[in-house]
Amino acid sequence: MSRLELSYSGYVCAPYLHTHESIELKDSWMKSKNIEKLYFVTGTFSSESKPYFSDATNHYLLAKFKDSSKITKNLTVHNQEKTSFVFNIRDDLFQRETVGNTNFVSIYYMEYGGMEDLQEIANILLKRGNIETAGLGNMTTFCKKPSKFTFPYSENIVVLEVSSEKSFQSVKKYCDQTKRDINRKGLTMTNLLSLSILDQLK
Repeated sequence: MSRLELSYSGYVCAPYLHTHESIELKDSWMKSKNIEKLYFVTGTFSSESKPYFSDATNHYLLAKFKDSSKITKNLTVHNQEKTSFVFNIRDDLFQRETVGNTNFVSIYYMEYGGMEDLQEIANILLKRGNIETAGLGNMTTFCKKPSKFTFPYSENIVVLEVSSEKSFQSVKKYCDQTKRDINRKGLTMTNLLSLSILDQLK
């Protein structure tokens, strides 16, 4: 009997390489009802995550989707030489209205963490007024060339959407301070990827 594949909402980050595959993917996502928002972003990997994703590029399409099964089909058809990342959100920690537009998405991983830890993390994040949404989920990747190393923390991913009118550097510092506040409580949350939004396409 085949295993039932659960579908989630979440985020997909696909390399924008100015290739036929990238352009076709962007065009299909512009038309897709499954894609709520589509951004052109700059991606910065942390020193801790770089060894796992040595093929990382600088520019990505970042899409917020409703149904992960449709994203899997998209990326299977438009698989690329560089890695695409899908962040399935299993649990919304919170969503709220904030001042300003979303201009930054910060992705972290936890090496371990139970429900009590997550509650404490959610409480700390709630105190940070610029965080619009926070979600917990997992990560899957797509690439024509398999990675040499398997990323060991893909089941414990935290995704934050940040709204601010300030610069990329300023928002990055804000997120770093948030991470330090969490780590000070003895909870280990490590930066995986920072995405600075350059343009909203949809």
